[in-house]
Order: sequence, then structure tokens, then C-alpha cells
Amino acid sequence: MSRERPGSLEAVREAAELLGYRLVSARRWKRRRPRLRRVRPQSPRRRSRAGYLFVAGYALLLGVVGLWPAGYALNLALTTFDGAFSGVSNFTGSYNQGFLIPAFENVGKFMLIWLTALIVMVIGLSLLMHTLARRVGAAFRFIFYVPAAFAGSASVLLWLFLLQPGLSPWDFVLHALGYKTLGDTLISGNLPVIYALIAFWTGAGSWILVIHGALTNVPEDVLEAAALDGAGPLQTALRIKLPMIKKWVVYMLIVALAGGTQLFAEPQLVSVANLGLVSPVWSPNTLATYLAFQYNNFNYAAAISIDLLVVALVCAGILVFRTRLFKAD
Repeated sequence: MSRERPGSLEAVREAAELLGYRLVSARRWKRRRPRLRRVRPQSPRRRSRAGYLFVAGYALLLGVVGLWPAGYALNLALTTFDGAFSGVSNFTGSYNQGFLIPAFENVGKFMLIWLTALIVMVIGLSLLMHTLARRVGAAFRFIFYVPAAFAGSASVLLWLFLLQPGLSPWDFVLHALGYKTLGDTLISGNLPVIYALIAFWTGAGSWILVIHGALTNVPEDVLEAAALDGAGPLQTALRIKLPMIKKWVVYMLIVALAGGTQLFAEPQLVSVANLGLVSPVWSPNTLATYLAFQYNNFNYAAAISIDLLVVALVCAGILVFRTRLFKAD
């Protein structure tokens, strides 16, 4: 009886069956083996088409309701009523009237109060509600958002009622401050505070939602690690959460700055309701409207609008470059 070599095919097959394996011939293996298809790498041009489609709608609206009106205003600001080129005479003329600098000072006081309130109150309330239970925080966010449902004009009318001594539910506070009529409440020194209260009341709720959405992106493992290291709620808020939402805070400031420089509804309605006791040229926007529709001087009004655009762009540019808003993390 011939002895089989250990390296023969039969011995290998028996050993494989003992181990639970089954040998397959090379021909059958080639038949079973899946063939990999060669896939061409997607070209950068094809990958960028989706991005262009997303941006196309915004670019179209930006051109129609942004760039074209700005170009039209610039054309008016650099020409006379007859269409002749006038250089910067409309800018100097609107400045020499004596109303432009006080209007910018009024808006500056309003912006100082309003932006300070946004930074302190909105961020503080957002950080506080982020530590509450989910249902409790959602209820508070809804309560703060409700005033934002009012349009700008409706909120001004509501605040005129709240500031009317004798009708306001805060009548005892107004009498304690010495205010007996609406005219006493709406004195010139109180207007920046009143306008800031109206703007904060109508806009803070929306920004609380935005900041809360940014806070939900803070990783839970980072917060857990901070808690294990002994960080309290205040340290976690100031040293971890706040730095991680810094870009959203800057975004809030830029949008609020752009909206604040265009203050119009509040001074206009308060001036009408107070029978002209409040100046109709209190802000640059109301001054431009007054010049355009009372004196038919659209060129001066366009020059003031370009002034507002330049101020807003410069301030926004400083915030963007100083905080590196668009730098990828």
C-alpha cells in the first residue's frame, strides 16, 4: 500500500474538510469572484454645479433687490435733478443742511443701547435656557418669540399705548417718573431708550432661537469632559459654550447693525402719533424720506442712503475681518 504524500491535493482537501472549509477550483473561483468596475473620479466642475444651483437663487435676488437699487441710488446721488453729473455736491449739500450729523448721533445712541442689550440679554438668556430641561427651555423660547410675531408698525402702536400715562398698565411707574402725558414720556432724551426697547422687544426672541440653535451644536462629550474636570455652569458657559458660538454672535451683530442703521418705522410713527412734537428728521432714514417727499429732493435722499450703506459696510467689514468670521475651523 502506497503512502500518500502529506502535500498532495487529497491530503489538503481532507484537512480542509476536517476544519470545516471547502476547496473551490480556480476556474469556479474566477466565476464567483465579483468584478470591480472602474469608476472615473468625478470632475471638480461637475461637483461644483450643485453649489452654483444653490447660490443662483440668492445671487438673482441680491442683484434684483440689492445691487440694482444700490446702483440706482448711487446714480441719483451723483447727478442733478436734470440728470447731469454733479460729483459729490449732493453729499455736501445734505451735510450742510445741519440735520444729517444730529440724525447719525441719534442713531448712534440708539445702536449703543440696543446692541448692548442684544449682547448681554440675548446671549445670557440663551445660555441660561440651554441649561434648563428641554420642555421648560422650549416653553420659555416660545414666550420670548411671541413678540416677534408683531410687525414693526404694530409693535410701535402697542408701545405707544404702554407709554401713555392713564392708559398704560405701568401707569404707576410713569407717574413715579413724573410723566403725566404722552408728550412728557416722548421727550427727546428718552427716544433712544424707547426705540431700543421697542427693537429689543420685537427682535430678541428671534435671536434667542438662533443662538440656541448654535448652542445645540456644542458637542455633548465636550460638556461632559468639562463637568468631569470640575467646571461649573458659569465656567462652562463662559469658557466653552461662548467661544464655540462666537461666529453666531458676530453674525447677530452684523445683521442687527444693518437693521439698526435703517431705523425708520419707530421714529416715523411716533412723530405722527405725537402730532409732530418728535422731529420728523430724527434718523437718517426719516431725514431721507422727509427730503424726498416733502421737498421733492430725491438726489439728497439718495446721497443719505449711500452714506448709510457705506457706514453699514465699513462696520460689518471690521467685524468680519477682526473676528475672522469666514475662516474655516
